Amino acid sequence: MKIAVAITGASGTIYARQLIQKLEKSSEVEQIGIVFSSNGLKIYNSENTSPLPHHDKIKIYPDKEFDAPFASGSSTYSAMVICPCSCGTLGRIANGISDSLITRAADVMLKERRKLILTVRETPLSLIHIQNMERITLAGGIICPASPSFYSSPTTIEQLTNTVVDRILSLLNIKNDGFKWREM
Repeated sequence: MKIAVAITGASGTIYARQLIQKLEKSSEVEQIGIVFSSNGLKIYNSENTSPLPHHDKIKIYPDKEFDAPFASGSSTYSAMVICPCSCGTLGRIANGISDSLITRAADVMLKERRKLILTVRETPLSLIHIQNMERITLAGGIICPASPSFYSSPTTIEQLTNTVVDRILSLLNIKNDGFKWREM
């Protein structure tokens, strides 16, 4: 499986870092294409003390490189996760504005009926944000807010944020050893 990961200008890049680490370790993932928005890169660098992992599976693309493989419907990328997803990026995607590699690739995922997951990390939400989420959902995308759960009794920030990352992996149908709800 080939997956594109976009990191935009919302706080919460810890989610992206942990997602990429888990994708890199997964035997189900053969390639990870990463793209930062300009604000996403600034925020990533300010919020994280450790760099992205370097691995043969990972390739980073500039946000204006429209010939990246996942910007084409003929590519073999099966999914895209925008994590964190700013509401500005959400709005551009919801309204078909493909002015960057991130928004073009999201448009490709929707038109090709492939998985597009937007991990929105802004609060509070305006009516415009909610309407844009509705548009994305109606177009086939998945809104997976960065809303951690507490079922697993997390004791560290990494454990807490992994509750969202593990949910993203589940939505991608990738096996992971994260918390699973026990059915009674």
